[in-house]
Amino acid sequence: MRTALVHDWLTGMRGGEKVLEALCELYPDADILTLVHRRGSVSAAIEGHHIATSFIQRMPLATTHYRRYLPLFPFAIEQLDLDPYELVISSSHCVAKAVVAPGRARHLCYCHSPMRYAWDQFDAYFGPERVGALASRWFYRPMLARLARWDASTAHRVHRFLANSQFIAGRIRRYYNRDSTVVYPPVDTAFFHPLSAPDPADSIAQRRGESRSDFLVVSALVPYKRIELAIDACARAGARLRIIGDGPDRVALERRAGPSIEFLGSCSNERIRDEYRAASAVILPGEEDFGIVPVEAQACGTPVVALGRGGACETVVDGDTGILVTEATAEAFAGALSRAASTRWDPARIRTNAERFSRQRHLDALACAVNEMMAAPAGTRW
Repeated sequence: MRTALVHDWLTGMRGGEKVLEALCELYPDADILTLVHRRGSVSAAIEGHHIATSFIQRMPLATTHYRRYLPLFPFAIEQLDLDPYELVISSSHCVAKAVVAPGRARHLCYCHSPMRYAWDQFDAYFGPERVGALASRWFYRPMLARLARWDASTAHRVHRFLANSQFIAGRIRRYYNRDSTVVYPPVDTAFFHPLSAPDPADSIAQRRGESRSDFLVVSALVPYKRIELAIDACARAGARLRIIGDGPDRVALERRAGPSIEFLGSCSNERIRDEYRAASAVILPGEEDFGIVPVEAQACGTPVVALGRGGACETVVDGDTGILVTEATAEAFAGALSRAASTRWDPARIRTNAERFSRQRHLDALACAVNEMMAAPAGTRW
């Protein structure tokens, strides 16, 4: 059975790409189709597959500034050739779910989120303060309104939706009028684990011992992540903050940050694991669809201070494995950081919670969902 894996774009290893990596493990002979591919930006497990791209790949600066071609995305995704395939699995947070599969094929969509900027986060991406009042009102708003209508109208192309959280299942129901099955994303709980016996001479152990006010953010530096909230909260709490990640908001965030904020840029998985282990807590200031970072942190035995909305409500146990903050304000987060720093957490208990989201559980649930879809009568939609 020929299988196609469709992903919006391949320009880095984030949560969506980790799901695609798991799909590559389940379907080692599958082809990958995507709008844009920047070679070397994703894992060897993904790069080892045959990867076909859309015409956007040939546009100027497409691999680094692909978002400027957003108005072309619907047309580009519909032009991908899926005729040879019997099984199509899309990994979608933008347009991948709208591919046109042949009539004999089954299409399962693993939905990370209906596209945020077209539905309920327009201002975070295209508000007046980001693109200017005239461009926001007269260009981006009508363009995104058309994109939202197209997004809803193409939901019928999917035979079965999988959601990465109950939160996203609700969004799929609201925007696509479709039910979905929750399959949590894979977290490598074998790799992310606490130090078995910390060496007092180790620099990570030393840093954890010297201060209970070292906090960590691991995130793409993009608007909806609300990194500025973590920066302002740490300033109010008099705490140090280390930020791992890169993105278009980095320059503005660096201007906002004081001397106690350190930007580490992109880091290896080994460095990220070390930073998880050393932190007093990991901060999640934005509303996440699921949020792999909080689970990786908990797998290392580290508590999480997260906004009490979205996927964090499914992964963080308030008062037990972290603190859920009820208000998206610097004051509320600063208070939560102070509580986190003074609380005696149980790393073993925190890790046990993270093990609910292991990579093997994800693979088993994903394979089961595909098998159920393929065994159902032709044309069945969930």
